[in-house]
Amino acid sequence: MRIGVFADAHDHLDHVRKAVEVFNDEGCELVVFAGDFVSPIVLPPLRRLKCKMLACFGDNEGNRLGVHAGFRILGKLSESAFGFRTPDGTRILVTHIADHVKNDPGEFDVFISAHTHKPHIICDAHQRLHLNPGETSGWTYRQPTVAILETKPTSARIVSLLDATS
Repeated sequence: MRIGVFADAHDHLDHVRKAVEVFNDEGCELVVFAGDFVSPIVLPPLRRLKCKMLACFGDNEGNRLGVHAGFRILGKLSESAFGFRTPDGTRILVTHIADHVKNDPGEFDVFISAHTHKPHIICDAHQRLHLNPGETSGWTYRQPTVAILETKPTSARIVSLLDATS
């Protein structure tokens, strides 16, 4: 299963639109957002996704009620952290801040977090993939990124929104 992963949109509409294009072009079957939409203004561009979304709140949401209400047509929005199982059996844990589940040994295959705005993909001693898609907004490091996750076999790659073709 191919899953698009992004986080830390921080109301940057142009980069959210670009992320939607990347996920649609990649044929993503699901998109996961790991927190910090900030306001409901970022939700309308997400309606162009060709798949459903799962998302969690971050620590910088300015209008949680508005985001929650607007998200209903896109998919499921949860508090951070939440877990789910893909149709192929891959167990995924999602949170905005990795330290919030730091002491949870958890039974998961993929761990998605955000908050640092720095993309990384690492495999731990238990062969579990840890993925941070970086910042969609690009406000902090001027390097807006998203990630593409493949569940079988498990792998991921970071995609620069600056390099993505329109």
